[in-house]
Amino acid sequence: MVEEASASRRRFLFISNGHGEDGIAAAIIARLAKSIEVEAYPMIGAGNAYTGICPIVGPRATLASEGWRNVKGSLRRDLANGGLTTVPPALRFLRGIRGKYERIIVVGDMTGVLASYATGHRDLIYLDVYKTGAARHYSAAERFVIKRACKTVFCRADGLAQMLSHLGVDARSAGNVMMDTVPRGDYNAQARRSKPLAVTLLPGSRALTAESFELQIDALRSLPAEQRPDVFVAVAGGINIDDLAKLTGLRRTHMLSAESDDLGELTDGKLRVHLARGGAMGNLLDASDLVLSQAGTATVQALGLGKPAITFVNPRDRRSRFVDEQKLFGEARTVVVADAAAIGTALRDLLGDDVERRRLANIGRQRIGGPGAMQAIVEAVEV
Repeated sequence: MVEEASASRRRFLFISNGHGEDGIAAAIIARLAKSIEVEAYPMIGAGNAYTGICPIVGPRATLASEGWRNVKGSLRRDLANGGLTTVPPALRFLRGIRGKYERIIVVGDMTGVLASYATGHRDLIYLDVYKTGAARHYSAAERFVIKRACKTVFCRADGLAQMLSHLGVDARSAGNVMMDTVPRGDYNAQARRSKPLAVTLLPGSRALTAESFELQIDALRSLPAEQRPDVFVAVAGGINIDDLAKLTGLRRTHMLSAESDDLGELTDGKLRVHLARGGAMGNLLDASDLVLSQAGTATVQALGLGKPAITFVNPRDRRSRFVDEQKLFGEARTVVVADAAAIGTALRDLLGDDVERRRLANIGRQRIGGPGAMQAIVEAVEV
């Protein structure tokens, strides 16, 4: 009887290719009917977002860039350091699972779609969380693959959905799912507030995290003591907090509460930084007025929640990708050079201007769009 019940259960596979994409996929899976047996294949990284949500399958690919293409030369460095060796195992795995899942859902950019198409998979559900519709659209090659590999596509913009609909693809624009999947956890940021304003630091989840965090802390130190806000940090999985402390000359105090997402504090006696797991990022944003952000998905979510962002750009960044993002974000994201003084000046200006913060907050909410896609996606996946 147990074997019959297991055989009758529907089996789905989610494919994702990045930390933010893993989190979005995990949030969708958590909302699916319990009668559905779900597994996840995170193409890049450990897939920590799926912990406690569903089993992970497939080969583990580790890239120095973790798939982050905002830095110039990241693809070239990945290839030079053996990145191509991660491709055959992925393709072998995808080829070997043909027919084993009733439904395959791809979350991310075109990487998962292309790999699935190349290994014979069809009728995919594709959740495109990459293209914004504000800059680059689908290329001819991407349209060719999507038309043949995908049954349903969820886009972030009406224009993108219309482009695919003209090809006969069931393409929909139901909202920005990133805003349905802002992570919230066990952490009371508001209770830790003691100053008029608060800032959340989002240093990212990749190789440049420590360097970014150091610049953000130096910028905060450049502020006069009376202007310093409460400071929170969303710490992504895999980031070594002790390394951050050593790099910035801060002393770590471990967990101060029974909250599961409390990671303690960093302090030098003058500056106090509250630490929480990335899974409680929404708690931090809810209690903050703006963000210093070098993150990807998290920046979008912060802007969508009405938190203006200050981001720095350095010579290693891919300007084309940065410009594409800025076409969507507009004034809601202030861009400065990678210099503590410049970051500090932008921070001081925004902290001191309530009217400007509110104006930028409204721009961010309008540009990013609100929640609402989640239910439509869950219904399409379960049907």
